[in-house]
Amino acid sequence: MRPRLTTACLTAAFLTCLPSMMLADPVMVQPIDCTLGEDCYIQYYVDRDASDGVQDFGCGALSYNGHKGTDFALISLDQMAQGVNVLSAAPGVVRGTRDGMADQLYSKETAEAVAGRECGNGVAIDHGGGWITQYCHMKKESLQVKTGQRVAANAVLGQVGLSGKTQFPHLHISVRHQDQVVDPFAPYSNTCNAGLDEALWRDVPAYLPGGLIDLGFALQVPEYSEIKAGRAHTHQLDQSAPALVTWAYAYGSQPGDILHLSLFGPADGDAPGPRVLEKRILLDKAQSLFFRAIGRKRPATGWAPGRYQATAKLVRNSAVLGERQVWVELR
Repeated sequence: MRPRLTTACLTAAFLTCLPSMMLADPVMVQPIDCTLGEDCYIQYYVDRDASDGVQDFGCGALSYNGHKGTDFALISLDQMAQGVNVLSAAPGVVRGTRDGMADQLYSKETAEAVAGRECGNGVAIDHGGGWITQYCHMKKESLQVKTGQRVAANAVLGQVGLSGKTQFPHLHISVRHQDQVVDPFAPYSNTCNAGLDEALWRDVPAYLPGGLIDLGFALQVPEYSEIKAGRAHTHQLDQSAPALVTWAYAYGSQPGDILHLSLFGPADGDAPGPRVLEKRILLDKAQSLFFRAIGRKRPATGWAPGRYQATAKLVRNSAVLGERQVWVELR
């Protein structure tokens, strides 16, 4: 294992201390106030392929050509509106900030206004020794720090937004040493899947090359915009509902992945009720974000009242990338 630095060493010089001062201490903390796998996820990693191909540190393809950071994504626009804090990953001094850019989806119409400011609203922090972290796509007028200000690890810098060149709410954090991009998951290796012993993270986030973001019920197949906004899930139904639909929102698909969706009838106690519908969906292309849905029309006798359950499972080469379940009360 490569030695890491104490907090004092980090503040003073960041990887320039004498070997005798170097201990197996934390270096970077998670730069966003959320729980991975619950209300946020990693959409993209650093692209480690120098050619036109794409490869993340885990030998997967959860990146895009030339991507120079790690993208911590929120599950919906509504979550962004409620406010999710961006945190300093390590102690340092604020090197620069930008604020005032609108939170809006990047498009052909906004391209000219964003040109040269693709990071959007953001903060750059100097950790000493040539190490810089940069935080992008922050919410307009949310920044809480100023240039020259000293910050501790976990200090609130602002909030996650939708500014700059982005089409989903997320924090893009890039790490540089002497102006060279560094992958915090594998900073000292030029190969993928080299192990995480040298990662810069204090608590290394689990690597997932794809997964599930959200799962819900609806009266009909929802609009994609409603899913992205976080408004597609119906919390309560009645016996007159014209249909019962369950939808799954996911990321990072590859050709050959399988999405299993199941719908169960009224539960008997804590156990799922009888299976109403099940579908094995073969995914035929790579997609950064996608959703699928299954459903059944109301039977002639109406829906039986009770607690219905839906489950989703995303599988790649027999490995489960993600599982979710959700319930709705039908009265």
